[in-house]
Amino acid sequence: MTTALRKQLRQQSLPQVSFGPFRFLEALPWLVMAAAMRVIAFGGGTVAFPAIVVASIAVLHAFLVVAQRSIELNDGQTNLGELEFTEQFRLSRAVLWRIALLMFAAGCALLAAGFTSFAPHMMSGLDGMAFDQWTNIGKFWSATIAALVLLMIVDAERNHGQVSFVRALAEFARRGLWVGAAVVVLGAVYLGLGLGQGWVRSAIWNFWQVSSSSQFIKNLIYFVFIFSFAMLRLWITLLVLTFGLKQSYLRGGGA
Repeated sequence: MTTALRKQLRQQSLPQVSFGPFRFLEALPWLVMAAAMRVIAFGGGTVAFPAIVVASIAVLHAFLVVAQRSIELNDGQTNLGELEFTEQFRLSRAVLWRIALLMFAAGCALLAAGFTSFAPHMMSGLDGMAFDQWTNIGKFWSATIAALVLLMIVDAERNHGQVSFVRALAEFARRGLWVGAAVVVLGAVYLGLGLGQGWVRSAIWNFWQVSSSSQFIKNLIYFVFIFSFAMLRLWITLLVLTFGLKQSYLRGGGA
């Protein structure tokens, strides 16, 4: 993917992408699975942890699909679409445990510093790429996590599928001007999406209280609400980050 982003600087004719952003709907089944696993995890018990792991992998798979389309929309090319399912799973798993360790370390650091109310939200950084974070700092944390995930995927494609958090972190530092700006913009967008999602959630709750519609219709409306915002959040996440990464190459923010 990094090579593809560089190629755009040398190519005069840019690739055309069929169906445009509508291809992003390929990520919907993974978001449905992630949402279902989140509900199971919320119920607690022995299945909670496995459900969280499955939900995180599903979010990462959705991220991979949207990343491919977003790169293409930014006039780049990527081989993500050519990966077999087992290769996608291996990539998602490799990214997941590294990001999980980062989120755990950040949570422990905040606990040690006395920020006990913020610390648990660090573990929702990955989840916040598609679903709403409940704190403002958590929204910017999710934007940072999303940027690191994208850079790990970029690096892995360049290094024969070998994922490295250290290399991704170094790339983040090297391209900090544009990628960092993209993270700040994305965090601000998450704030706006959170407000909008809260208003819609309240409207749906009021509808539930006064409507005589069947429970099926009410549940259907709520599911559409969840998945619509999840898709929108993921679309915006990748469009903002890939644009920032593209600009870092165009403006000379690294080799």
